[in-house]
Amino acid sequence: MIDVTYQVSAVQRRVGTRTLPAGQARVSTISRTYDAAPEDVWDACTNPERIPRWFLPVTGDLRLHGRYQLAGNAGGTVQRCDPPKGFTATWEYGGDVSWIELRLAGTPDGGTRFELEHIAHVDDERWDQFGPGAVGVGWELGLLGLALHLAGGGAPVDPAEVATWTASEQGRDFATRAAQGWGEADAAGGSDPAKAHAAAARTAAFYTGAEPA
Repeated sequence: MIDVTYQVSAVQRRVGTRTLPAGQARVSTISRTYDAAPEDVWDACTNPERIPRWFLPVTGDLRLHGRYQLAGNAGGTVQRCDPPKGFTATWEYGGDVSWIELRLAGTPDGGTRFELEHIAHVDDERWDQFGPGAVGVGWELGLLGLALHLAGGGAPVDPAEVATWTASEQGRDFATRAAQGWGEADAAGGSDPAKAHAAAARTAAFYTGAEPA
């Protein structure tokens, strides 16, 4: 049984902007702490044999300047690699290019602070409709998988069980709360609160199949 309240509360969310050579970009930052050493978390995030155990099957050349492809999802190029502290890569999906930046830092008790930035040039229409939760909820599901993988001593997370859980009442509750969290982060980052929460409701509906409130 997954403790939805604990897992949602374990995540910190921030929303902001960054100026890139091509113009302003939206930055969605997700972070949480894992009870595992940075070297172990780094291996889980970069070892092609371990990534499918908690995320998605991956192919390609997982090294600096190498290209990767996640099955049925994004691909891209590794632009920076600093083991076990982090990496930067492009995130190419549906004809759009964004960037992800992972940072890992040890904690005093031997754990790891995991922080991921997703940086994207997002058109206003799409952002107004779904806000940061469009990518944020997906990352939260990924970080939940990583939490289960690390807590299980590196054992694989069963994709069939994940799919069943995601479609369950508990899984829908997780997605709804995660979307609401991104709505709150969006408002805290300066967006109009009413619009931020309306976008969060639409994101929750997308992930759960429910009608937005």
